[in-house]
Amino acid sequence: MTLSQRQIATFAAAVLFFGMTAISPSKADDMKRTVTVSASASVEVDPDAASITSGVVSEAATAREALDANTKSMSNLIDGLKAAGITDKDIQTSNFSIHPRHEHNPKDGGPPKLVGYSVNNSVNVLVRDLPKLGEILDLMVSLGANQMQGMNFIVTNAETLKDDARREAIANAQRRAKLYATAAGAKVGDVVRISEDVSSEEGGPRPMFRAAKMASAVPVAPGQETLEARVTVTWELD
Repeated sequence: MTLSQRQIATFAAAVLFFGMTAISPSKADDMKRTVTVSASASVEVDPDAASITSGVVSEAATAREALDANTKSMSNLIDGLKAAGITDKDIQTSNFSIHPRHEHNPKDGGPPKLVGYSVNNSVNVLVRDLPKLGEILDLMVSLGANQMQGMNFIVTNAETLKDDARREAIANAQRRAKLYATAAGAKVGDVVRISEDVSSEEGGPRPMFRAAKMASAVPVAPGQETLEARVTVTWELD
């Protein structure tokens, strides 16, 4: 059957009309007015644990002698920490290295002279009983630790405690969105999108740290940690 020119024109018009009605809602969605607000909030919390990085450096004429001396000292240190109540899971080796030691005499102009070897073995120790922190520091030195690389206070449940800051950040964002909408003669509608800035968390929750202060008597001052949440929220405008 052959279509007439009039039938062809009518069919084409119908196809055009259908296509226009199909894309109209999408265009309407694109034209919706929105307001996007970024806001933050924070909470102050007390640390409940501490991480210590410490160890033993041993020197001797040969690598074997340095290693044997270091192994004995580190075994004594770890055994003593366990006896003080630190569990296996809270003691982790963080560094082990053996290096030759050289001396250079600028007067003779010759090459550096090998004078021995140095062995460095360090561990991270998690102290969960914070009131015992000063005692543990004293113990580590008494057990032979001759290198202290650092100490940090930790909020172990920081992710849960941060929820209060998240709720407050959302409330702050909503308050500002209403202010902007009212100033523009509109009203805040439904939430379109919520995102949290986790750039400072390196891809996931982590403990929060602060450096500790130490002196000869090993006093410690945990202070407080600030847990901050940052959010960005988009609302429709009515």
